[in-house]
Amino acid sequence: MVTTTPGRDDAGPSDGDSVGAPGPADDVGLPTGAVAQQLGVSPTTVRSWERRYGIGPANREAGHHRRWARQDIAVLEAMCRLTARGVPPGEAARAALAGRGSVTENHTAGPALRRPDPLPRDEVQAVRRPTAGGSRALGVGTVRPECRGLARAAVRLDAPQIVAILREAVATLGVIDAWTEVMMPALRAAGRKWAADGEQYVEVEHLLSWHVSTVLRGAAVATAATRPVSPVLLAATPTELHTLPLEATSAALAERGVPFRMLGAAVPPRALLDAVQRLGPAAVMIWSQDRRSAEHELVRRVSASVWGPRGSRGGAVVVAAGPGWARSRLPIGAVCPRTLADAVDFLEQTVTN
Repeated sequence: MVTTTPGRDDAGPSDGDSVGAPGPADDVGLPTGAVAQQLGVSPTTVRSWERRYGIGPANREAGHHRRWARQDIAVLEAMCRLTARGVPPGEAARAALAGRGSVTENHTAGPALRRPDPLPRDEVQAVRRPTAGGSRALGVGTVRPECRGLARAAVRLDAPQIVAILREAVATLGVIDAWTEVMMPALRAAGRKWAADGEQYVEVEHLLSWHVSTVLRGAAVATAATRPVSPVLLAATPTELHTLPLEATSAALAERGVPFRMLGAAVPPRALLDAVQRLGPAAVMIWSQDRRSAEHELVRRVSASVWGPRGSRGGAVVVAAGPGWARSRLPIGAVCPRTLADAVDFLEQTVTN
């Protein structure tokens, strides 16, 4: 059952744009409502682009409904990609229309060019009716254009655009700013939408999270040269499954040439303590996303761990990172930074001084 619907100012298709079962792609094309649904924008937006910038079906017969052929949809998709990157609509329209002629019958630009299965009549009505969830758009608030574009691409399930925005953000802003100003606001908005609308937005959050993780991991292993210092050990508490902040930390450390070892999610106490003894790290960062996953006794045990021969025993500085920790319960010497940026700065200073 399709329950995704536009909000108050994103009304469904008009009578002239009925979302019926489409015919063959090359002969009939798709109606405006179906195209808008595929691209993750409102039909109102599509009509506005057609009215203002001439982005519409290249061939339209008088007295007939709008029908978008493959080449027409490719132009709309290009428009979505460009505006998602912060390009002004007028400029984006000129660029999208300039590339219209390059689209061929064998073009496979992605999901926007694939015909959806015909919608049953009751589901067509569900698309038109507003729900408590409102617009399909993710409410990211006042953010950088890259973040707004990332959120729009995620709603469209536009994986190539998600990857392009994430990689460019990391390259131009650096890992920490890309995480703080681009990735995190979009992830939080997807999480809020999921919580408000139930299973309807799980696919958006999962796709976005997977690509954020992929780009961060790629950045973490991209730099081979590291400083000749003891590594930082990164791990989540035994019941903690959220690892994106740890992956952002690893990528930021790699960006600064700081060696690290990533153990990932749900690390048992014995495994973490064994790793500390074997590696002799300068610092250990233990992540907890929620107070239910925080294990203060584990922090105390890691803080108390020592290694090396008598007379030259060493120990690791423990960084309890994440919103799950209660600072008042941490042992003396353990550090609880307020932000991921603070954590990375502290880890770098600890291992290099």
